[in-house]
Amino acid sequence: MYALRRWWHDTAGGLPATFWYLWAGLLINRAGAFAMLFLSLYLTDVRGASEGLAGTVVGAYGAGGAAGVLLGGVLADQWGRRATLLAAHLATVGLMVALAFTRPLLLIAVLSALIGVVHSMPSPAFVAAIVDVVPAERRSRAFNLQFWAFNLGMAVASLLAGILAEASFTALFLVDAGATLTAAAVIGWKVPETLRLTQPAVDLPPATRAAPVRARRPGLHTALTDRTFLIFVGLTFVLAVLTMQTSTIMPLAMRADGLGPSAYGLVVALGGALIVVGQLFVPRLIDRHRKDVVLAASTALLALGFGALAIADELAIYLGAAVVWTVGSMLAAPPNAQINADLAPPQLRARYQSVFYLTFPAAAFVAPTLGGVSLQHLGDRHWLIVGGLGLLAALGHLLAGPPRERHVAALRAAARQEPTTIADRVPTA
Repeated sequence: MYALRRWWHDTAGGLPATFWYLWAGLLINRAGAFAMLFLSLYLTDVRGASEGLAGTVVGAYGAGGAAGVLLGGVLADQWGRRATLLAAHLATVGLMVALAFTRPLLLIAVLSALIGVVHSMPSPAFVAAIVDVVPAERRSRAFNLQFWAFNLGMAVASLLAGILAEASFTALFLVDAGATLTAAAVIGWKVPETLRLTQPAVDLPPATRAAPVRARRPGLHTALTDRTFLIFVGLTFVLAVLTMQTSTIMPLAMRADGLGPSAYGLVVALGGALIVVGQLFVPRLIDRHRKDVVLAASTALLALGFGALAIADELAIYLGAAVVWTVGSMLAAPPNAQINADLAPPQLRARYQSVFYLTFPAAAFVAPTLGGVSLQHLGDRHWLIVGGLGLLAALGHLLAGPPRERHVAALRAAARQEPTTIADRVPTA
């Protein structure tokens, strides 16, 4: 019993109530966000669209997502985390209901792009709010639980989507809207605005308040010109390219090896099951180690897992490799989020999150575009290139870690000083 209590404390102890309401909202949001998983099938089977047109509409959703991440970051820093979350969720409800009853394909494309925007807006706001309310020493476990909730919600969403799609696509969109509305209700009822926690309440002298501010105010450009942060984002982009192999290139490789869709589904399901079962044990495993070492190890595991596909020709090897790269993904999630939070100045937390989250749509474009060409011309040697890229990124984490920690220490020291200008207090886009 003592061991169980100790495990629970190390995994989820000491987290504020606001975090758990945010966690619940995220879980409900992910579990209900299943309609767009079947958008291409809906367009071709129900609306009579060609595969090319369906791909264009789905691409519009992805493009909207990239814009929504940046918009969500700016709004969450300037307007508020709670306000951004509520606006995005409520807008999603309205757009999803409209999509359920819309017939013209052009209008469906427009709605899909707008849904892409509002679906992506909450991501930086969720993470920024977690950073606002969770003490630095407990953020690793908070981000671990966030990653677990996200994957658990996606697993539930995939199951529900398949059932509802067979019954009615209209029901699919409406149930999605209902789940999103429930998440909005939880956030609106229990989550306070946390942005004020990042704004120092300092009364500036009259002369300072009256003086014009000539220096460029901090904004999105600050994140886009932060060299230390961009190096970290670049390394995360490599990790994202590796993980995207699972949903983009691996199915093609398995087909070439004579393995069907059911085999691919089994490999993906194994990864999801490992995360749901094992992610809660990660904090005790990694908390004693430096974050750059953990990220180097996790990226190396991803590299070895995908590199092993160069010799894969049967399902057992694919399943074994999936175990290796899934463990790598599990180890990477908490330190990745924690470093991102550490590098962001308090008044720019959501903006930094939005730039960080851009790595995933970028990887979703690069991985299939270059990977398809590589697999076609290089065959199994494609996986050796992927593995080599991952090992280089692992080395990059070891080299970038010490200067990054010095940079974080300098940011923390600066944050303890009182602001002296309006620009230090009021973030702008």
